[in-house]
Amino acid sequence: MPPAYRLPELPYDYSALEPHISGRIMELHHDKHHATYVEGANKTLEQLDEARDKADFTRLAAFEKALAFNLSGHILHSLFWQNMMPKGGGKPEGELAEALQRDFGGFDSFKKQLSQAAATIMGSGWAALVWEPLGGRLLTTQIYDHQSNLSQGGIPLLVIDAWEHAFYLQYENRKAEFFEAVWKVWNWKDVAQRFRDARKVNVDIRNAA
Repeated sequence: MPPAYRLPELPYDYSALEPHISGRIMELHHDKHHATYVEGANKTLEQLDEARDKADFTRLAAFEKALAFNLSGHILHSLFWQNMMPKGGGKPEGELAEALQRDFGGFDSFKKQLSQAAATIMGSGWAALVWEPLGGRLLTTQIYDHQSNLSQGGIPLLVIDAWEHAFYLQYENRKAEFFEAVWKVWNWKDVAQRFRDARKVNVDIRNAA
């Protein structure tokens, strides 16, 4: 059986986001860090299969925790690469811009809130813009490590990697500069499409409630 999860290729060259994110960081981040999470998720699935075959679930809790950590890392990184693009940045338009105005009071307020969410994470983690389908609104959230502090219904649309491996080689301890730099490479077309897709879930959940 082939591996369940595969490392996706970057949709651009390693150096395509320079000078905002160096090519060396992108190479290490994608080829080493992201790849490790993919390998970890696949290995954990194998361990779960083996435990199930033996009817030995003494380590089930540890396997479930490892799977959540590695699979969430894989998903968030895959989203992060798509959220960015060469010569990106600027501001979103259309329905996404209107939703940011409604839920945050405008783009500038949203930018400040999401950047602050990233800057104030204790330890390693992510900041994310999510669509919360039950309330039918956009929210920001802090994701500690890879998988905690995220409402179960929240659908990530835009994520900022706040782990040190995302910026330290270039920005050292000046992480606030990195959180400012990513705004110059956002792919708002990608985020807007995710927003459109996420709002379809809203209808399904309301009809099922």
